[in-house]
Amino acid sequence: MRATKMAPAGGVAWGPWVPLALLALLAPAALALTERYPALSLFQQERHRQRHGPAGEWAEQYSAECDSSFLHFHESDCDIGGSSSCESILSLNTEKILSQAKLLAEQKRFPFATDNDNTNEELAIAYVLIGNGLYDEAIRHFSTMLQEEPELVSAIYGRGIAYGKKGLHDMKNAELALFELSRVISLEPDHPEVFEQRAEILSPLGRISEALSDLTKAIQLQPSARLYRHRGTLYFISEDYATAHEDFQRSLELNKNQPIAMLYKGLTFFHRGLLKEAIESFKEALKQKADFIDAYKSLGQAYRELGNFDAATESFQKALLLNQNHVQTLQLKGMMLYHHGSLDEALKNFKRCLQLEPYNEVCQYMKGLSHVAMGQFYEGIKAQTKVMLNDPLPGQKASPEYLKVKYLREYSRYLHAHLDTPLTEYNTDTDLPGNFKDHWAKNLPFLIENYEEQPGLQPHIKDVLFQNFESYKPDVQELICVADHLGSMMQYETPGFLPNKRIHRAMGLATLEVMQAVQRTWANSKVRMNGKTRLMQWRDMFDIAVKWRRIADPDQPVLWLDQMPARSLSRGFNNHINLIRGQVINMRYLEYFEKILHFIKDRILVYHGANNPKGLLEVREALEKVHKVEDLLPIMKFNSKTRDGFTVNTKVPSLKDQGKEYDGFTITITGDKVGNILFSVETQTTEERTQLYHAEIDALYKDLTAKGKILILSAELGEVDAVCNLILSLVYYFYNLMPLSRGSSVIAYSVIMGALMASGKEVSGKIPKGKASIKISKCISSVLMEELVDFEAMTAPGSEAFTKIARSWMNLKSISPSYKSLPSVSETFPTLRTMIEVLNTDSSHCLKKTIVVV
Repeated sequence: MRATKMAPAGGVAWGPWVPLALLALLAPAALALTERYPALSLFQQERHRQRHGPAGEWAEQYSAECDSSFLHFHESDCDIGGSSSCESILSLNTEKILSQAKLLAEQKRFPFATDNDNTNEELAIAYVLIGNGLYDEAIRHFSTMLQEEPELVSAIYGRGIAYGKKGLHDMKNAELALFELSRVISLEPDHPEVFEQRAEILSPLGRISEALSDLTKAIQLQPSARLYRHRGTLYFISEDYATAHEDFQRSLELNKNQPIAMLYKGLTFFHRGLLKEAIESFKEALKQKADFIDAYKSLGQAYRELGNFDAATESFQKALLLNQNHVQTLQLKGMMLYHHGSLDEALKNFKRCLQLEPYNEVCQYMKGLSHVAMGQFYEGIKAQTKVMLNDPLPGQKASPEYLKVKYLREYSRYLHAHLDTPLTEYNTDTDLPGNFKDHWAKNLPFLIENYEEQPGLQPHIKDVLFQNFESYKPDVQELICVADHLGSMMQYETPGFLPNKRIHRAMGLATLEVMQAVQRTWANSKVRMNGKTRLMQWRDMFDIAVKWRRIADPDQPVLWLDQMPARSLSRGFNNHINLIRGQVINMRYLEYFEKILHFIKDRILVYHGANNPKGLLEVREALEKVHKVEDLLPIMKFNSKTRDGFTVNTKVPSLKDQGKEYDGFTITITGDKVGNILFSVETQTTEERTQLYHAEIDALYKDLTAKGKILILSAELGEVDAVCNLILSLVYYFYNLMPLSRGSSVIAYSVIMGALMASGKEVSGKIPKGKASIKISKCISSVLMEELVDFEAMTAPGSEAFTKIARSWMNLKSISPSYKSLPSVSETFPTLRTMIEVLNTDSSHCLKKTIVVV
C-alpha cells in the first residue's frame, strides 16, 4: 500500500511548485474562522500549542497569511487522536465554554447572526464546538435548532462547515456540506463568504471549474485581496499561469504585504520562463517575511534553473538554516547536486530526506540512482526495491519514479554483472532484450511479456571502491585533467545551464578516446569492438562516446533506435519535444523560439507561394507583424485546411545524390479558443528513413577515412580543411537523423571535437553569447553547448551552411603536441569498473594544475 507522503518536487509537469499550491489550499483547520470571528481563536490558541508535526509547524509559519474564513478541511482532531483526545476537550470547564459563547453572541461575531439574543447564544455554542473540533456535537446542536426553525441560515451554514471539517475523504460529508451551503446561497445569494466556503469544498474534490465559478461570484459581490489570491491559486494549479498572475497582481494591489501572494506571483513568472522576474518576486516575498522557507526554496530552484550553482546553493542553505528538516529543500538540493555531478554530497541530502520521510519516492529513487552511478550496486538496488514495493493504490496514478525504477534495477544488475568484463567484448544494445529497450526508451509501464529478469548480484563481483586521484600515475592524472578541460569546453558560459563536472569528465575522456581511435584508423590500425577486431566504422566512433554518456548517468536510456525491435521501427520511433504545451513552456529552448519562428515564416511563404499565390502578398504583410509563435495561427487560417493549426516539415538535402532530399523534422502548432497552444518539434525514426541517412553517413565516412589517411602522410592546409568539413558534414546528418533515444547531441559534439583533434585541429572557441541566448534549462541532466548545435544542424538549409556556421565560432587552431603523449584512454579504462572509478575521482586536484594548449 502506498504511504502518505510529500508530493515530489520535480518533474515534466512542472512539479516543483504544485505541492506548495496544494499546501496553500489544504492548511490546518486551526486557522479557520479566526479572522471574522476572533473569539474562536481563544480556543484555537490552546489547541494550537498542543499540535505537533509538520502540519502544526506549517500553521505557525503561515498563520499571518491564512487570514480568512476560506476554510481548510481536515479530519477532526477527535478522529485523529481518538476518544482520549475528545475526553480531554470535553473536560474543559463548561462555564468557560458558555462564557466564550456568550461573548461571541453579544458581539455577533459569527455568520448570519439574528436579532434574537437567545438564538444567537445557541448558535454561538455550536460555533465554539466547531472551533474545538467537536464537529458531531456541533452538527447535533445545529440540527436541533433547525428542527424548530428549518430556515435558520446561520445554523444551515454552520452545519455545512461542520460536515466539511469532518473530512472530505468521506464523500458523504462532502455532499452534505455542499448541500447545506447551496441551501444558504438559495436563501442568501448576496454573501460572498458562502461562495468562498463552497469553493473550498469543491477544489479538493477536483471540481476546480465549479470552485473558480464560485470564487468569481464572490469577487463580483465583494472583491478582496484574499479572494483574488485564492482564485489565483486555483488558476495556478490548473496551469493557467497568465490568468493566475493577473489575480495575484490584483491581490497585491489591494494588499501589498502578502508574502504568499508574492511567492505565487513569482511562480507564475517561473513557469512562463521569466526567471529574472521570478527571482525578483521571490526576493520581495523574503523582504516581507524574512523567515519564509518556501521563498528561499523557490529562489534556490530558480537559480538552479538559471545555472547559477553558487547562488542556488546559498538559497537552499538559508532555507535549511531556518528548518534543517525541510524535506522539499533537501530533495531539491540533492537533485541539484546530482545533476552538478556532486554525487557524494547529493547522497547526503537524500539520506537525510529519507530519515525525515521514509516513504519519499523521489529521495528513495535518487538515493538508489546515486549509489548505482558511483558503482555501489548493493545499496543502490536495495533503495530501488523499496520504491518498487510502494505500489500505487487502485485508481491512483503511478509516480514517475515508480515507472522508472524497475528499468533502473534491471540495468543496474546488467552493469554489475559486466563490471570487470572488457568493454570491447560485449555490446549493450544487443545484450538487452528488445522489448525492454523499447519500453524503457518510451518510458512505458514495465509490462513486458515473457521478460526474463537479469541475474541477481553475484557475491564475487565487488562494488566499485573509491580511487584517490594521487593513486593514478602522473600521465593518467594529466589525462584526467585534460579531459576535464575539454569537457568544460562543451559548457555554455551564459545563464541557463547548470555545469555538470561528471558529464564534463566523461565526455572529455570520450573526446580523447575518439581522437586516438580515429588516428589509429587513419594509420590503418584495426580496433577491437563488440568482440571483433576490424577497421573502425562510423558507428564505432560514435559508440565510444555512447559508452561514456551511458555510464555518466545510468538514469537515462542511451540506446540506438535502429537496434529496437522491428515492430517498433515499423511503427516509427518518435523523438518528441514539446516547446509549448498550453501555457507550460519548455524553458530549455525558450530564447531559441525566435530562430524557429523565422524558419517557420520562411516555410509559410514557400507554402503560400505554391498553393495560394494570389494571397501571398497578404500573407507576407501579416507575417511581418508576427513576433510570437502563437501569432502564426491566424495567418494559417487564410487556408481553410489549417484552421486549427498546421505542421511544417523540413527537408535535408543529400550530398551523395544531388537533388535528393530526406525527411527532416516536423514542427507542429495548434491552438484552441482560450489561447492554449501546442508547439512541438518531432523527428520520426523509421527503418526506411534510417537506411537513407545511414547510406549518406557511410559515404561521408568512407570519404573521410580516405582523406584522413592522406592527411596523416601530408598535412597540407587544403587537406585539413577538407577533412574538417567532412567531419562537420557527417555530424550534420547524424544530428538530423537523431539515431539515439537520448543524448544524441552531446555524443555528436564529443565526436566532432575528437575527430577534429585527430585531424590536427582543436576547437578553442565557444558559441558567441549573443547566439547562446537560452535563458534556462528544465532538462534533468546538464545541458551542454551542443544543444544549440543540434538545432543549428536541424534548421540549416544544408550541410555546407551548417559547416560554415559551426566553423565561424569554433575558432579551430593547431592541436598541442602534448596530446600525443597522453596514455590510451581505452587501455587505461578498459572496464566499467575503471570508468566509474575515474568518474568518481575528486576533480579538485585539476584546478591546481595549469593546462596550457598552444
